Amino acid sequence: MTKIEAARQEYADWCSAIGIDTLQKVNETLIAGKAIPLINLCEARQERKYAEIANEIFWLKDKSRIVMMSGPSSSGKTSSSLRIAQQCRVLGLTPKVIELDNYFVDREKTPRDENGEYDFESLYGMDIDFLGKQLNALLAGEEVELPKFNFVKGVREFDGTTLRLGPNDMLFMEGIHALNPALTPSVDQTKIFRIYISALSALPGGEKVHNSTTDKRLLRRIVRDARTRGISPEETIIRWPSVRRGETLNIFPYEENADVVFNSSTLYDVPVLKYYAEPLLKQIGPDSPAYEKAHSLVEFLQKAVALRTEEIQAIPATSIMREFIGGQMLY
Repeated sequence: MTKIEAARQEYADWCSAIGIDTLQKVNETLIAGKAIPLINLCEARQERKYAEIANEIFWLKDKSRIVMMSGPSSSGKTSSSLRIAQQCRVLGLTPKVIELDNYFVDREKTPRDENGEYDFESLYGMDIDFLGKQLNALLAGEEVELPKFNFVKGVREFDGTTLRLGPNDMLFMEGIHALNPALTPSVDQTKIFRIYISALSALPGGEKVHNSTTDKRLLRRIVRDARTRGISPEETIIRWPSVRRGETLNIFPYEENADVVFNSSTLYDVPVLKYYAEPLLKQIGPDSPAYEKAHSLVEFLQKAVALRTEEIQAIPATSIMREFIGGQMLY
């Protein structure tokens, strides 16, 4: 059994243990007025998982000083990584964040794709040698000046920001290539603890089946893009195949390199996504190239019971779902 399969099975076993292992049973729970207890139960489970991962990081802190995290789009990587970091603080560790985006090569050196466009998702869009030198220096106890990539000018700059790792400091890094050893070939791989974050689990069985975790991530992205990025649901759907190609090339081949797999699914995410996404999807007309996909998503959401406004208000500010629907406060 792969690590991904094991994570799916563990979640399925938990769903069975609490007696809510199909979308139909989720609906029945909501109709019975038990949405808020379900939300609280799911959030307690997620926090427990964050703490378990933090424990593993703590036990390995003398050997593995670098924590690298990756996962496909709209898996809740940002909020998950921040919650794991918070649990590490509980144990006396001090997470220090290095943003991998600051290690891009200058734009003129960026690889191009088959259409002659810059391929910003290519591994070789990263300055692998420079990143390796800085990580090895930090692991050796040296101080380094951290880069800041100027995305307007397309060049690396420095503003005097420095970093040195103290005894309880841990480096936290998140990016699409974080699970690929080729990102850090000059670094001792035993020094790196890798976490794969994805909304892995669906709800099988019953009369109504939710069996596409990819669609669930797409719904999350539609809601977030419309709320924070000014990107229409139509645009998000049209771009989705390109996002999926990037994941297939750069993320999925390396998922088994993870030391830990974190499943960011919750039992109530489809009901809350229905509340936000369904009205957006229904605005897409039959003449749109996104209509077929939008229509299939609406058909699926019609099988789910939506959370009510007062129930959504009960979702904690620290929840993964707040990354998409808004109202997030992680500290």
